[in-house]
This record gives sequence, structure tokens and C-alpha cells, in this order.
Amino acid sequence: MKRLPSAHWTIYVDGSCLGNQNVDATTPAAWSVVVITGDTGLGRGSGSLVEEFAGPVVTSPDEANFVGAEVGSNNTAELTAFGEALRWLLSEGGGEEAIIRADSQYAGNLACGAWRAKANKALVAHVQELWRTVAAPAPSLGNT
Repeated sequence: MKRLPSAHWTIYVDGSCLGNQNVDATTPAAWSVVVITGDTGLGRGSGSLVEEFAGPVVTSPDEANFVGAEVGSNNTAELTAFGEALRWLLSEGGGEEAIIRADSQYAGNLACGAWRAKANKALVAHVQELWRTVAAPAPSLGNT
């Protein structure tokens, strides 16, 4: 198993939805993000907690935290968690390397662009834009 340097972030993301059947804009769903530093990937308390935060999936375009989810579902919660983790990296991550760990293959493959969205297209587009921004190389200052 390859070990990463201790100066990287490991970000755990998850989402859930009550029932997750016949979902609509009023179905309650929520996401969570946990940021660890020094995580070896071996579990059992490796690493140090940096931050943890969570919230509801926002489905109303009139609300400030709306990022494109049209319904509350497990999938929109997982995708929203990815988006919130990527937003954290942009504002607080300090340019450190990061690994995002998720239990949703669906959300992970959509977030990085490996899969094409058939549903949740606006939310997926938003998350993929964040992914591209986080993954973009830092601009070179060079000599001028």
C-alpha cells in the first residue's frame, strides 16, 4: 500500500436520504464532510481531525446554497458532499494534495467526469466545474 506524505488532506464525504424512494424537492436529504490531515489510510484513528461540516441538500433555486439539486435523494446528497468538499479545498485547502474518499461510486465517477450524467445534470455540472478548478495547475509566476 502506498503511503502519502502527512501534509496532504484526506476528505471523507457522504450523503443520505430518508426513504430514497419517490423523491422530490421536499424529500429531506443531507450531506457531510470530514477533513483529516496525516491520514495513512489504515484507519484506527490515524490522522488528525481538521474540520467537519454538514448540511441539507438545498433544492430551491431561491436559497443561497443552491447548487443545482432538483430533488433530495441519496445521489444528490452524495454529489453535494463532493461539491462542498471541493469548495472547502478552494477556500481553506491551501494548495495541499488531497484525496476524497466516498462510498458512492456513482458520485465519485460523476464528480471527476469519468461518467456522463443522465440525471442531476445541473448539480453534476457544478461539481465537475469545481473539480476542474481544484485540479487545475497553479499559475506559474515566472520571471517578467
